[in-house]
Amino acid sequence: MPRPPSAAEFLARGLPPRSGLRRDLWISTADATAYSVMVGCGEHYIPAFALALGFGPVATGLTASLPLFLGALFQLVTPLAVRRLGTNRGWVVATTAVQAASFVPLIWWALRGHAQLWEMLLAVSIYWSAGMAGAPAWNAWMGTLIPERMRTPYFAHRSRLSQFGVLVGFVAGGLLLEWGRRQGTLLETFALLFALASGCRLVSTLCLAACRELKPPEPAATGAAGSGAGVRRDLPSVASLLRQARAFAAAPAGTLVAYLWAVTFACQFSGAYFTPYMLKDRHFPYWAYMLVVAVSFLARALVLPSLGRLGSRVGALGLLWVGGLAIVPLTLFWLVSADIPYLIGVQCLAGAAWAAYELAVVLLFFEAASHRERTGVVTVYNLGHALAWVCGAASGGLLLRTLGEDRQAYFAVFAVSAVLRVAAIPLLRRVHLPKPESNEAGEPGAGGDRSAAEDRRADGAGVAATEVLLPGDGILAGDAVLPGDAIPEEDLDGDQIASPPDGRQPQSRPSAMT
Repeated sequence: MPRPPSAAEFLARGLPPRSGLRRDLWISTADATAYSVMVGCGEHYIPAFALALGFGPVATGLTASLPLFLGALFQLVTPLAVRRLGTNRGWVVATTAVQAASFVPLIWWALRGHAQLWEMLLAVSIYWSAGMAGAPAWNAWMGTLIPERMRTPYFAHRSRLSQFGVLVGFVAGGLLLEWGRRQGTLLETFALLFALASGCRLVSTLCLAACRELKPPEPAATGAAGSGAGVRRDLPSVASLLRQARAFAAAPAGTLVAYLWAVTFACQFSGAYFTPYMLKDRHFPYWAYMLVVAVSFLARALVLPSLGRLGSRVGALGLLWVGGLAIVPLTLFWLVSADIPYLIGVQCLAGAAWAAYELAVVLLFFEAASHRERTGVVTVYNLGHALAWVCGAASGGLLLRTLGEDRQAYFAVFAVSAVLRVAAIPLLRRVHLPKPESNEAGEPGAGGDRSAAEDRRADGAGVAATEVLLPGDGILAGDAVLPGDAIPEEDLDGDQIASPPDGRQPQSRPSAMT
């Protein structure tokens, strides 16, 4: 049983280590926290800002959907950019800096008091383009940095802190906006929020710049996504592309991506219109809007430790079934009542359901694609995800406009969204994981690579499935595991991690609504 920590050791846990893997994990967690605060106080209030400028519900939904598709198209340049730069980290730092700067025009329009729709679409498109362009490179970068045995506990803990970051940013934004509304300075308060969001993204950028890149990108991996000299030398035929598409659709990564696209379409059919429903149709004050949405983030953060343990028992695919089925009826609950206490209960259920779904997606992207596929798979996923998002929001907006944009029209949109989620279940049944590769070279170290299953079974570091990595710490579970107790020295130095793990976590956003 590990000894209890001394006072000095306990206080040191809150400080970044000087070097090694623990320092990188601490910095990555700090980056996630700053980024999440930006999402909470900036990104999540862009639709509300559009409404405050006088845009209608459909235009607001367009502002929250079309820029994602444009951003997904722009992220296709990522493989070529990474190949030219020769670094994932450099590209990620550049894109996050641009994303921080994208808030500047929003601040100006808030101070000016008006903006054209095309201006809003342009600024928000730059925001999403910068964020999505860095996602494939970030996934590849983190995949070479975080050992496989640490992924489940580390990302569970990282996701939990991210949810708290989003919650803090969102609650602070809601309280500030309610104060600004009462003072008659609502748009000026939006400018303050966006300035805070930009500052948080700058902090996140600095954290990313301080994190190491242990393994440079592989030319084969960057070229696999469709950009590079190898592709230009030998352009594939249409028949070859069709064969590759069919093979991808049947592969584990393809079945997972197809299901995720279907869920995105179904959820965004209604998701883009919850903010107009609450603020414009129900006339919620900002404090009530903030409270209803924030409860979901709080519920996610509270259940993530339990979900991490559940995922360790039933596996990532089993956890996806739990989350995928739980999100199906959520929109129907909004048809019953608009009372704040009732909606708080609904959002608690929604937060737990989405937490299971999103954690499962993160873990499955690590398991469903090989190291060489990671950049290409994430790029394809992001493109299809954005297209499904736009098509879902546009279809929901078309139905909302056709039915007159009244309360019954909103209810119809919510009901159709639930039906579409049911229709995605057959695709969930097709999702499967790759079979572990056998070690034909004999024992590990004799010239062959161990299979992923063997790596997961290896207990060299003694990392239990329920242990959670803390920023600046070693590993913490229910027991007090001290720094240095669980991670071998070769991992701490970061230079001798054999067989770098695959990193294909898709860029995701905490879903504010059901």
